[in-house]
Amino acid sequence: MATLTTTAPWGDTIYQQLKAQQINIVSFVPDGGHKRLIELCEADDEITAVTLTTEEEGIALAAGAFLGGQRAALLLQSSGVGNCVNMLSLPRICNMPLLMIVTMRGEWGEFNPWQVPMGQSTPAVLEASGVIVYRVDTLDDVGPTLDAAIQIAYQSRCRVPVLLSQRLLGAKNFVRGDK
Repeated sequence: MATLTTTAPWGDTIYQQLKAQQINIVSFVPDGGHKRLIELCEADDEITAVTLTTEEEGIALAAGAFLGGQRAALLLQSSGVGNCVNMLSLPRICNMPLLMIVTMRGEWGEFNPWQVPMGQSTPAVLEASGVIVYRVDTLDDVGPTLDAAIQIAYQSRCRVPVLLSQRLLGAKNFVRGDK
């Protein structure tokens, strides 16, 4: 079983920014890192929370939301970024905004070696896909960074993933059941 070593209230801060910026559709593949944020969105009658089967569906959903006059955000883990590379061409070619909030794995204190390759590659993969990458390493930077990302995404029709570092989130530790 994995446990988090910290419980910083970044999910509440992101939720408040989403509300303030009128993000009314939030899609996600269930993820323990986003748990608090997902719970807040699901409990809010003004936000449509959509569970996805794969991350790239969230990009198409965000495109449809934009065409329908809505604002969307896609929540995902860095391991899901690889599933999105081809679909990132949709908002790029069609000049549509895309806000992605990515919980990072494979960095600060990672216990799972399978998370390291994609976690280390995520920023470069996203940059090669033609998006503007923002990164958050401290709780104090969560609100301002998300605000800036939403502004550039929706005012300039840019694709903007916000990477929430594993240092911010807290490294997961593997708890052995045989002790």
